[in-house]
Amino acid sequence: MSQRALLFPGQGAQKVGMSLDFAQACPEAAELFKLADRASGLPISKLIAEGPADALTDTAVSQPALVLAGLAALAGFEKAHGKLEPVAAAGLSLGEYAALAAAGAFTAEEALRLVAIRGRFMKECCEAVPGTMASILGLDGDKVDACAKEASAVGVVVAANFNSPEQTVLSGEAAAVEKACELCKAAGAKRAIPLKVAGAFHSPLMQKAADKLAPEIEKASISPARYPVIANATASAVREPAEIRAALIAQVTAPVRWTKSLAALQALGADEFLELGPGGVLTGLVGRTLKNVKAVSLPTAEAVAKYS
Repeated sequence: MSQRALLFPGQGAQKVGMSLDFAQACPEAAELFKLADRASGLPISKLIAEGPADALTDTAVSQPALVLAGLAALAGFEKAHGKLEPVAAAGLSLGEYAALAAAGAFTAEEALRLVAIRGRFMKECCEAVPGTMASILGLDGDKVDACAKEASAVGVVVAANFNSPEQTVLSGEAAAVEKACELCKAAGAKRAIPLKVAGAFHSPLMQKAADKLAPEIEKASISPARYPVIANATASAVREPAEIRAALIAQVTAPVRWTKSLAALQALGADEFLELGPGGVLTGLVGRTLKNVKAVSLPTAEAVAKYS
């Protein structure tokens, strides 16, 4: 029998209409849409239903919207196939909040409330401290990291997302990111692609957001997780409240160690990865990172119905 791991997507996966079909088919998912509006203080359900897409890409909106979408997909899956008992879970960046809620570390309401606060603080930080990101393709992550360190003579730049063995994202000040891209191409990268983002996520430029979020995380209601959640910042399992708090504060400025996180899930016995939420990016990253595993994207009620 397959040993499942749950995956929840991060910013960039959002789209108008995401997870609405789960709300139509599943009362528990419909209740999550109402809960998201109350917990965030934002018209999340209306923006998902009607758009516009630009409003949904706003950092303060997309973060709670994506946690909602992931948890609604989980509710829809469990209504169709019964209670999930995964070996572990992980979420990309803000997806870690959905993973922790799925594991019972906090309620859906607390997850949505916290991630709405996180999104607001990160948006404020992006506006106050300009930065950018770029995706490096076809170069080992350690080499990208070395190029970032060399380019840091120009300004702040770090390897921020280790997405797969051949895809790493740089984050930092524009001039330093540009210099790091040049160094990566000279080192053999196939492509360096500037990303349309609001700021330098998962870099030291997000420190003000981390500082403001920390007291909110410290006073949040967090319980021991029912199963391990792999933390972005360390690629190691967390279950206890103190570990979870430290991981959530660290991940605002720390790199997302996704490649190692997938390996950690496999080491825990996972051989089937279920991506719950819009897109399918994480399913693709599993295929490019791990061998001898199954990865399934479940963005819609139709996909869940066909799952076997």
